[in-house]
Amino acid sequence: MRKKTRQVMVGQVAVGGGLYGTVPAPVVVQSMTNTDTADAKSTIAQVYALWQAGSEVVRITVNSPEAAAQVATIRQGLDALGCDVPLVGDFHYNGHKLLQAYPDCAKALAKYRINPGNVGKGSKRDEQFASMIETAITYKKAVRIGVNWGSLDQAKMAKMMDENAQLATPLSADDLMKEALIQSALESAEQAVHLGLDANQIIISCKVSHVQDLVTVYRALSERCEYPLHLGLTEAGMGSKGIVASTAALSLLLQEGIGDTIRVSLTPEPNESRTTEVVVAQEILQTMGIRSFTPLVTACPGCGRTTSTYFQELAMQIQAYLRKQMPAWRMAYPGVADMSVAVMGCVVNGPGESKLANIGISLPGTGETPVAPVFVDGEKTVTLKGDHIAQEFQAIVEHYVKKNYAEGGQLRKEVTPKIIPIQTVN
Repeated sequence: MRKKTRQVMVGQVAVGGGLYGTVPAPVVVQSMTNTDTADAKSTIAQVYALWQAGSEVVRITVNSPEAAAQVATIRQGLDALGCDVPLVGDFHYNGHKLLQAYPDCAKALAKYRINPGNVGKGSKRDEQFASMIETAITYKKAVRIGVNWGSLDQAKMAKMMDENAQLATPLSADDLMKEALIQSALESAEQAVHLGLDANQIIISCKVSHVQDLVTVYRALSERCEYPLHLGLTEAGMGSKGIVASTAALSLLLQEGIGDTIRVSLTPEPNESRTTEVVVAQEILQTMGIRSFTPLVTACPGCGRTTSTYFQELAMQIQAYLRKQMPAWRMAYPGVADMSVAVMGCVVNGPGESKLANIGISLPGTGETPVAPVFVDGEKTVTLKGDHIAQEFQAIVEHYVKKNYAEGGQLRKEVTPKIIPIQTVN
């Protein structure tokens, strides 16, 4: 259940209670490039791929004059491709200089990410922070106050340690670190508001690496502020470890209504697509019933009845086909993301699961009659056999989509689309 109902802004676009009454703002999927932003061509290609995969916000590193000089070109290149995904500039150390020196960069970005621990030291900290906030105000941009325990403001931490030592019951080192993260984020947000930035233009994140720490920090943040919150482990890791850790942490918080944007910060394996993190984030939200992004395929895990890998191959093929079609289907067939497909491997659960899906196929198990009944909306419609079952079933799926989800289709009035316009984000 989503608890945030306040209006949240990015540029001129609002979501949440201010626009939709009591309807909460949808949880938004975010990702980040790992290209050199100074290489506009590579960055455009990767942003586009992330957007095609379903990322609704993409963050890019802006760490040098060369990178800042290319941001407007990147924005123009994406626009030329019909890609209107908002870009977030990730600034550390020199953001105040880059935003001042490259106004086209400042204008092209939808949001600035500011890390309070890396914005400046000593007396320069407030001045440089103020400079970035004033630029955001000038160009009506959103700001993410992004605190990270790997780059926490050391001056603040030292001060809090001294104060903690004087307490009758001091906090543990671990609890003090969490409190420092929370205070750094909230104080920076309030400082931005004091400087004139609209509170609706602010989103907060406090990134840590461990699941229980993230849950503790965000529960506290949610109790102590009304700002939208961006969720994600700061370094989730590689492969299954990163997926499991991110799923565990985000699911706990999302179930409590905490979180407005999410990112799954996976370390890509060599030559692996960057889009994996987008798919994982979407599947967390979709399997929890929070949002729908693409039709998901139900498939049995296999057992001694399914010694053939045919049903596994078909399930993978259909899932890949559905995901590949979604960029075009999303606009042409509203509501199609809610469609369910079942690819089952034997007669035990196959027919039952197939009947529960919009479209299901029950493939023969080991020793069973080599035929595959297909069920559409609970009714058996055809039995497939021979060497072209995969192609024929895919054609059935495509026909079902065109018939039921196009404007005027049979299911069009029954389905409430959950996908929001790509630019309507926190």
